[in-house]
Amino acid sequence: MSDQSTDLRETVRERYAAAAVQATEGGTACCGPQAIEVDDNFGSTLYAADERECLPAEAIAASLGCGNPTAVADLHEGERVLDLGSGGGIDVLLSARRVGTSGKAYGLDMTEEMLALALANKEKAGATNVEFLKGTIEAIPLPANTIDVVISNCVINLSTDKPAVFAEMFRVLAPGGRVGVSDVVADDTLTPEQRAERGDYVGCIAGALSFAEYREGLMVAGFTDIELSPTHTVADGMHSAIVRAVKPTTAPAGVGPGAALPPAHDNSGCCS
Repeated sequence: MSDQSTDLRETVRERYAAAAVQATEGGTACCGPQAIEVDDNFGSTLYAADERECLPAEAIAASLGCGNPTAVADLHEGERVLDLGSGGGIDVLLSARRVGTSGKAYGLDMTEEMLALALANKEKAGATNVEFLKGTIEAIPLPANTIDVVISNCVINLSTDKPAVFAEMFRVLAPGGRVGVSDVVADDTLTPEQRAERGDYVGCIAGALSFAEYREGLMVAGFTDIELSPTHTVADGMHSAIVRAVKPTTAPAGVGPGAALPPAHDNSGCCS
């Protein structure tokens, strides 16, 4: 990993650690290098009232996402779900309710403070089919072919190595498994420099891929049945989008692990 990528990851970690502490102490979560007001484009307002009512207040306060992936992942009883960048655990806890005691919901996060908050929220919610893991979304600490559904909420766009994220998603999914994530995606007409003008990494915007880049990345990783559906605008030319894809039961030649990946999206200059 380059020094710039390491610095960007540390910036993300520091800001999300601060958000976890803020939520734990009863403050409002933020999504940027400086505290900003969470409006209707981000945070817990994107969840239905009955969903928020069944969760610990700290899990709601730490919600930093741009969508509600559990509402679009079509989870079923008995499934194994993995949330990439699980934060305070809101999507993991909601997933655990949907898959029931015969299923399991995993949360993966790299931030100690968020993991501590998530574990506390797990205890408060009384969730017995939940496990939180420490690690990065570019190197998921789970065996291959062990997950039925991968979800994520406005986190993949923060990665400095998105091809690695897509490859890891493909690896851990069982054949026939699927992706149902919310993420920030840019119009194809925006250059990386124009995306950088619209926000920084921790603001969930500047690292976003375009629609075409996102689709290509998933295809190269081996996914099929790819759908990208914008839901609402978060900045000029930048959208919260629902991303769906499927891992085929048999991988065609030239895709999946070992295939040549496209160059990583050039995010130079995106960090404040």
